[in-house]
Amino acid sequence: MKISKEDFEKMKAKYDQEVKKGKPAKGPKHNLENQTNWEYYTKEDLLEVINQEGVIGLKFHLTEYTQEVAEEFHGADAELYVGRINLVYSPVYADSDLSGSAERGDEYYDRGVTCPPHCQ
Repeated sequence: MKISKEDFEKMKAKYDQEVKKGKPAKGPKHNLENQTNWEYYTKEDLLEVINQEGVIGLKFHLTEYTQEVAEEFHGADAELYVGRINLVYSPVYADSDLSGSAERGDEYYDRGVTCPPHCQ
């Protein structure tokens, strides 16, 4: 699922201010003590982006769920996600460097399955 650049930037900023600096992630009521173990994406979701014309690969960004994004994506279960590390991915095009391509604009995708809370 495509996400907005604004949501991506909020999630990236939360990660940069907390976990990236070695601090605990902040959940809605307390710091998270049991952080993300893994994230799963379907083959179809990844291929939908990889198979776009000119795409040569994917770049994965470490982010952290904000309250707003967790509510938007997970509704009533938002509290289970706020503060969790998350992966957001973006396409890398043949005609761009790894920082992205200003001509195409920024594209971000999310909606993987995260453990916790969805562990088997």
